[in-house]
Amino acid sequence: MTMSVPPSQLVLVTGLSGGGKSTALRALEDLGYYCVDNLPAALLPEFTKQIRKVDSEEYSQVALGVDARSPGRDLEKIPSWLEQLAASDVRCQLLFLTADTTAIIKRFSETRRRHPLTDEQRSIPQAIEIEKAILEGLQQRADWVIDTSDTNIHQLRRQVWKCIGGNSEAMTIVLESFAFKRGVPQDVDFIFDARILPNPHWVENLREYNGLDQPVREWLEQDDAVERMINDVLGFLKTWLPEFQNSQRSYVTVGIGCTGGRHRSVYLVDRLASGLGHRFGDVLIYHRELQA
Repeated sequence: MTMSVPPSQLVLVTGLSGGGKSTALRALEDLGYYCVDNLPAALLPEFTKQIRKVDSEEYSQVALGVDARSPGRDLEKIPSWLEQLAASDVRCQLLFLTADTTAIIKRFSETRRRHPLTDEQRSIPQAIEIEKAILEGLQQRADWVIDTSDTNIHQLRRQVWKCIGGNSEAMTIVLESFAFKRGVPQDVDFIFDARILPNPHWVENLREYNGLDQPVREWLEQDDAVERMINDVLGFLKTWLPEFQNSQRSYVTVGIGCTGGRHRSVYLVDRLASGLGHRFGDVLIYHRELQA
């Protein structure tokens, strides 16, 4: 007989078009969720039945993206469907993404995409107001509501990690490399300064590489100070992160900065992730300047 592995957690991601649903789903993929975007709401019960039949841990955490394009009154049925799933030992939660009208109009203008509810008689502002009315019930039912009006995609990813990552017993650790010249991230808990280390930027044949490339790694590893800093920072984090975990902290961000955010800080984040991964399962890496 085939043993099924039911999804232990289902996150439904919905909200206004242009609110950041696709970015949120990519952030959930980073947390190990199996993600499906633009699933018609009417298929939610059947989809869940099917994945419960599959003998795979891959579907133990599932995230589904649903939007206002679902036909008829299907969206109104979602709360009752979630309750039915919860009764079958599936942890069901709803993440709603919203933004003000000005921000959404600007995003559609910049991407030159068409709002899904616009037509020849309906402008974008009118479509947004209609969509808000359609989704009002889901927003009221949501476990989390994130307003992305003044949020870029990188900030939104971290907000999603904080919301969803806090559901697991394990603490989520985000290691972020950044450039001091572009400003210090505002939501970090610890900051370490790598500018004291030798800078590959001043070596002409290394300048175009970054801290993940082997030539830069080999060059940095020639200096004892680099290894000393890694060991010191690892020692600090291994000592104090368990204290955060014991105090029910679910999410900690550690920033490693250097001048340009492409060499030393990137290398250190990669090495720290390897050092922490054996002890802390949920370690996420974010290289701000490489992804800008």
